[in-house]
Amino acid sequence: MDGKDERLEPVRGFAVKALRLDPETWREFVSEEENQVTFSTFFNTQDCTHLFICRGPDSGLSVSLDFPKNVQTKVICVSKTGREVISKENARKSLMIEEVQGEDAMSFIISVSEEVTCPLLSNPEVSSSWAAGVAEEALRFLEKQKNEALVMKAQIEGRTFLPYPDALRYHNFHDDIHDDALHEDNVHDDREGRKLSDVKLLHACDSTIIEWAGLVSEFLQQDSSQPVLDGLKPLPSEEFHFWKNRLKNLHFIQRQLMSSRAQQVASVVEQAESVYWSTLRDIYRDVQEGLKEAEDVTLNLTPLQEKLEEVEQMEYQQLGDNMAAVMEEVRLLWIRSEFYCKPCRIVVLLQEVCNLFIQTSRKFLRGEEVMRGLVSDPGPVLDDVRLVIWTLQALKEAYSQCRTQLENQQQDGVAQSWDFPSHLVVFHLDAFLKRLQNIQEVLCVSLQLDQLDQTVLTGVSGRMWTDVVQGVYQDFVCHVTALSDCNCDPVDPDDQSFELHLDQFHVQIADLERRLVSVLSRAFGDCSSPSSAAKLVEMFGFVLDRPLIQDQLRPHLIRLVEMILVELDQTELLFYSQREKSATFSKFSPTAASGLCWTQQLRLRAEDTLSHYRTVESLYLDSGESQLVLQRFQQIVDLLQDFRERVRSDWSRQLDSDCAFILEQPLIQHDQQGMLGVTFSHKLEAALRELRCVSRETDVKLRPFAAGLFTCRDDITQTYLSLSHMVSCYNQVLRDVLQVELPLIQDQLQDLNRTLSELQRNTWSCEGVQHLVDQQRQRVLLFHCTVSEARANMDAMTHIVQGWAELHLLQRSGESLLEDGATEQSYRVLREEGQQLLRLTQVNRSLYRAEDSSQSWIKYLDYIDDKVQDGLFQLLLRSLHFLSDNMNPQSCRAALLAVRLELQETGSVFEPSVSGGLSDLLKTIITDVYTAASLPPRISVSRQGNYQVSLQQSPKLSALEQEVMRRLLQVREEAERLRAGLNRYSYLWQSNRRRVMQEFLTYSRQLGPEELEAEKTPPTLKDFQREIESLQRVSREVAHLDDVIVLHNWLQVDLRPFRDSLLSLIYDWRHVYTEYLLGSVRNSLQQLTQRGGGEESRFPLTETIILLEAAGVELPEHLAAQLQC
Repeated sequence: MDGKDERLEPVRGFAVKALRLDPETWREFVSEEENQVTFSTFFNTQDCTHLFICRGPDSGLSVSLDFPKNVQTKVICVSKTGREVISKENARKSLMIEEVQGEDAMSFIISVSEEVTCPLLSNPEVSSSWAAGVAEEALRFLEKQKNEALVMKAQIEGRTFLPYPDALRYHNFHDDIHDDALHEDNVHDDREGRKLSDVKLLHACDSTIIEWAGLVSEFLQQDSSQPVLDGLKPLPSEEFHFWKNRLKNLHFIQRQLMSSRAQQVASVVEQAESVYWSTLRDIYRDVQEGLKEAEDVTLNLTPLQEKLEEVEQMEYQQLGDNMAAVMEEVRLLWIRSEFYCKPCRIVVLLQEVCNLFIQTSRKFLRGEEVMRGLVSDPGPVLDDVRLVIWTLQALKEAYSQCRTQLENQQQDGVAQSWDFPSHLVVFHLDAFLKRLQNIQEVLCVSLQLDQLDQTVLTGVSGRMWTDVVQGVYQDFVCHVTALSDCNCDPVDPDDQSFELHLDQFHVQIADLERRLVSVLSRAFGDCSSPSSAAKLVEMFGFVLDRPLIQDQLRPHLIRLVEMILVELDQTELLFYSQREKSATFSKFSPTAASGLCWTQQLRLRAEDTLSHYRTVESLYLDSGESQLVLQRFQQIVDLLQDFRERVRSDWSRQLDSDCAFILEQPLIQHDQQGMLGVTFSHKLEAALRELRCVSRETDVKLRPFAAGLFTCRDDITQTYLSLSHMVSCYNQVLRDVLQVELPLIQDQLQDLNRTLSELQRNTWSCEGVQHLVDQQRQRVLLFHCTVSEARANMDAMTHIVQGWAELHLLQRSGESLLEDGATEQSYRVLREEGQQLLRLTQVNRSLYRAEDSSQSWIKYLDYIDDKVQDGLFQLLLRSLHFLSDNMNPQSCRAALLAVRLELQETGSVFEPSVSGGLSDLLKTIITDVYTAASLPPRISVSRQGNYQVSLQQSPKLSALEQEVMRRLLQVREEAERLRAGLNRYSYLWQSNRRRVMQEFLTYSRQLGPEELEAEKTPPTLKDFQREIESLQRVSREVAHLDDVIVLHNWLQVDLRPFRDSLLSLIYDWRHVYTEYLLGSVRNSLQQLTQRGGGEESRFPLTETIILLEAAGVELPEHLAAQLQC
């Protein structure tokens, strides 16, 4: 459908005029794809009877099949005169076009008709002066217009409205035409007029029943399969929506039929024995049957709807595993539902399920992403397409399983089978799968040929052939780009233009393959070795299996087999030319072993040549050539085997001579530096290495000495390793010895050297060598372990001492303030680690077997004592630095100490005192820091006093202590200035409130210190107001004082106690004035109640109360009660 569709002409003419549109706006509106679908659905679907056009919120046009909501502008309503498809021939006579004003227009028309116009026209007093019949005709027209509006409004809301005859509204049912008793009581009425009124009422009821029958019949004839019959592809949600709306509307119709007015219509036609009474009964019956059907279908569709909603929320990768569950719900629906177990309905539902998964698959693939993936990265897109194909195949398989299961159940008499053709269900799905398979083929080809971009050919003409291949690749990219740029949706099976593009693409790929064959033929011609030809096969293996390329390259594959035979001949020639040259073999392993390794490499070369043949064997199927290649390979293997046997024999003889020399050498010996070493260790290692090579060569026959050494090679290897380990431990002790440690181990070292001399007298051939070595090794290891443990203890002590520098003797609390004194945790660590140091020294004394009084041990303790004292010095230095830095205004970032400013009877004071308490606190902290040095016990036995005494003499620590006290003096001066500034409020706590109030009542102010007497002037209400407002200003000023002030960036002064006390004083001052005014109010009220019983108050009552309220003072309840009286 396009903008030139002649069916749109009546709509265009009306909309352009009503909405004042220019032609270009209309053309853009109808050219949009979504709008074209809406117009096509309206024109081509019988059940779509209304179309609405309006301006959207963004001033653009919008069209819908439902009445737009929340629209206050004009709405063009296009309605069909009947349920028919609109063609260009009947467009003008079958379309009714109206203009309404937003969604409230119909409600307005209905309300005006029901509440104003119709009651007015039906009033005889209003229409008495009109010509006969005019009022009735006008009333009939307006009632018809109102009913049409009600019907249309209900249709917009998706409901069926049954209009009632308005004659019911004006008919008195208490004067029923068949009520004889009442008829006799009203003998004064005009009987002829009554008969005429009854006839009109019966006629109106008959007409209403006819209209009801048409509306109900039209609604009941609606079927959910209509979109399928119209060629659309509905989803299951439309099926669920259809039945839910049907059930809802049937309930709505039922309520209308059961209403009092509908019962009045039924009563009229029943009592009049109208022929339409049976029609009305048929309507009741049809609605009840339809309601039963809708309830059954809606109930049984719910599990399927819930399952589909659950599936729609899943990742696409999970759909395939849930297809069986979806089809199981469809099968259960077929079995359980009384009204849905019809082939026509289940076919429609299954089509909708297929449409849902087709739509989900299309959204997952996204046609534009598929086309873009052809150029950018076809791999992920191909994976997605394969996933979709697998998922949809799972859907078909699940459908087939359900069908088979129902057939088995039919045989058992459980349920009816699906006897409809399967293609009615899956024909859309099959078309979509066919399209996906075509896309998969294209992606596979693209993925194969896309690898040409990474192809680089070597050789003399390699650059040229690479350029040609790149040309093929570039043309391939052009073809793929052209295919991806085609203006079509590849995942839309209805878009046949994509098939035309695919056919053209396959023709282009065939041409590229022929060009690629030409390049490969020449590249194979340039290959000078089987390896290069095999690499070429591996490089282009992704395209060689394509039939056209494989047929054209068969001659070159035959040539490759010939090259493989030549390569085997060259391997044999290399063996004959190099087998007597020892330089050919490796220099990093025994000569014999190298010779064996060389022959093994030749064999691997022959096997590698054979593997080149295996590369093309699947492409070349000549069995004769294959047998020839295998025979030549076996000949070379036999030749190499003979050479290896001769090498093994020579190796056995030489190895026996080397082993005889080694067995006569002593085990260990000293070098010039006094270090131990294993005698001829390099020759022994070489012999053992050759014996290990022999163990891998099972065919080597050993002679007596070599055989003897080979037999006990594991023991000798173990003994050699033990000796090496023992020598290493011995040398380590000598190499790492400390000067203070050497006198402690001198005696043990001499004893050990005497026992090791026995190993220097024994050779490898002596009996019991391993046992002897184990004994000496245990002694050396014990000595090494002892010294190593002592050294580990020394390292542990050093680590402990160094760790003291990281202790926090002083640290902040949770409010970033310094805690009082050093932390007990740090003290505990120093005590415990000091004891640990003492224990470690005692352990080392036991390990070194030293006497407490020996000079060597005393020097050793002094060495440790120096380390401990240095660690404590670093701890104290760091702690005092912490204190000094945190009292430095330039480096301190948070308060270190805190004081409070309080208001006491004597005035404002700091707590603790800045001059005394804070100084004492800092001195206590410094003392605690020094006390930490006294906690570890003294290690040295030759030095007196604890570490604290020694460290208190340190100039560096004393200088830091003086710096701390100097900064305390600076902050003390700043704190006093702060307190002096706040003493401006001192009059509040120094003045006597009783005396000040007495002066105020006498002189209306407070006398100055110089004034002894003044003129008595009683205060006025304004004087009270002045004093109260002055106190309120002071209160606000005090309330805005900071909670906390930090002096010199390290002393935190808490002003809140001072501020709270001062605010309380101000309140007391204000209370003096307000209490006096309250007494004045109390006296005034007493005078008013006593009517002249006393003198009048000197303050106006009303102004006084207003002043008190402004001051925030509420009158007591008894005064407020008197005031109201």
